[in-house]
Amino acid sequence: MAKNNKKADKKSEETVVEEPQIKNEENVEETVEEQEEQKEEPKEELSAEEKLQAEVAESKDKYLRLYSEFENFRRRTSKEKLELTSTANANLIKDLLAVLDDFERAEKSMTEDADIKSVKEGVDLIYNKFKSVLEQKGLKKIEADKGSEFDVEYHEAITQIPAPEEELKGKVVDVVEKGYQLNDKVIRFAKVVTGA
Repeated sequence: MAKNNKKADKKSEETVVEEPQIKNEENVEETVEEQEEQKEEPKEELSAEEKLQAEVAESKDKYLRLYSEFENFRRRTSKEKLELTSTANANLIKDLLAVLDDFERAEKSMTEDADIKSVKEGVDLIYNKFKSVLEQKGLKKIEADKGSEFDVEYHEAITQIPAPEEELKGKVVDVVEKGYQLNDKVIRFAKVVTGA
């Protein structure tokens, strides 16, 4: 029995010794897992927060770049528009200089010659040249003849008079000032008198 007691004591010692080791190992494993979870949770929160902050910073950077690009584009287009307007005017003036030269020559010849017929021919030539330069630039005359239909989009009625003939009621009776279009856009309405 003494042997059995010794064996039982040894077993109980072994079991006693083994149990706390198992418990300690389980406790260690549990605490390691808890610590890892605790470490992971703040990391995930921080990493999610950091991701959001990085996204915000990236979006802000993109916004600032886009805004500066738009401002540069706006400045560049306004500058180009001004240059285009000034060069368009320069081209028109350059073409009109030839007409101005012709007027100066006509004025000189008027003082030298007293022949009305040659002066009239010279003025007609200058007028035709001037008209052709303007037509090349896209200028068109708006048709507004006596007896034509009154069109609000092209005509401006400055007054209304009793129609001299029955067929002129509501139509153009007289043209006071011609109207013009520039590239299909009305730049001056034809001023007309209509019949009532």
